[in-house]
Amino acid sequence: MSENKEHLAAIPGSTRREFMSSAVVAGAAVSAVTQTAQAAAPNVPGAAWDPNGRMGIGINLEYVRHADKSLAWGIKRAGEIGYKYVEPCFLNGRCLLSNAGYCHVTSMDTGPKVIQDMCDEAGVKISGLSSHSDLLSPEFGVQYAKRGLQYARALGVNIVQITEDMFPPKWIDETEAYNIMRINLRAIAESCEENGVYIAVEQHGPYTGKIDRMVRILSLVDSPWIKCNYDCGNTFLSGSDPYEMLDAVIDKVVHVHAKDISVKQAEAERGKVTGTAVGCACGDGVIDWKKLVGRLQKAGYKGVLSAECGTEEEAVRSLAHLTKVLQELNA
Repeated sequence: MSENKEHLAAIPGSTRREFMSSAVVAGAAVSAVTQTAQAAAPNVPGAAWDPNGRMGIGINLEYVRHADKSLAWGIKRAGEIGYKYVEPCFLNGRCLLSNAGYCHVTSMDTGPKVIQDMCDEAGVKISGLSSHSDLLSPEFGVQYAKRGLQYARALGVNIVQITEDMFPPKWIDETEAYNIMRINLRAIAESCEENGVYIAVEQHGPYTGKIDRMVRILSLVDSPWIKCNYDCGNTFLSGSDPYEMLDAVIDKVVHVHAKDISVKQAEAERGKVTGTAVGCACGDGVIDWKKLVGRLQKAGYKGVLSAECGTEEEAVRSLAHLTKVLQELNA
């Protein structure tokens, strides 16, 4: 229970004074962050995360979900394992499990400074903010995305992910789906520009999981702020070739979900689903990481490979494997 109490103490909102104090501190930095991001972001989507111009390796906080651990614990442990970047997930409102310290997904009502302090203490940076909203929802999807962009700005992060509904309502046909996504992306792109933050569309559904459809989505709105969060594992499970998908969207990629898929899951689900929450440890599954990283390297990508696996032990193995690949390719 001591860990849970420590986590609760770290989350503002337990008192109004704590929350307002954090909000004021975060707000003071927003203007400078925004001006810098707006001036530079459209021109440097592939900017190096490493001073030597190399790709970085991060971890999606989903790796602690089944362990019933908090965001604070997950960030701290990621730093101890050796990761330099983390990818946390945020939601609107409050969550009982999160407040109690049993879930890493945390409210955007949490003061940004609290999150930044967690990362500073662990020696990690945030590579992207996961506040996945529904690209097929004209109301919730746009609202959630805009709040995610504002929260990312306050954290000094310039990437937020989005995808379509994995199970679109039956009344939405393909023609209507593209029209809805076009309208939503136009509204979201305006907020991207205001906040200096990219919206990165991820392969995770019936439209984004297919190469021709994904390419079409990325071109629905002419905006330098609409990019791609490339997910090789989801692409593979959807039935598409992950390397062909990468080639098709490489000029838009600003963030990568390094998600491997076990042979067992591949045999059971490929072509039947459009994605999965987490994969196995990188190097244990069907993805050819040298081939994939080699293509990213050739295209000049110098962003983060954010591992998406399901356990702490898999996180350790993923870091070891991805580090070995980057070293062998000098990427």
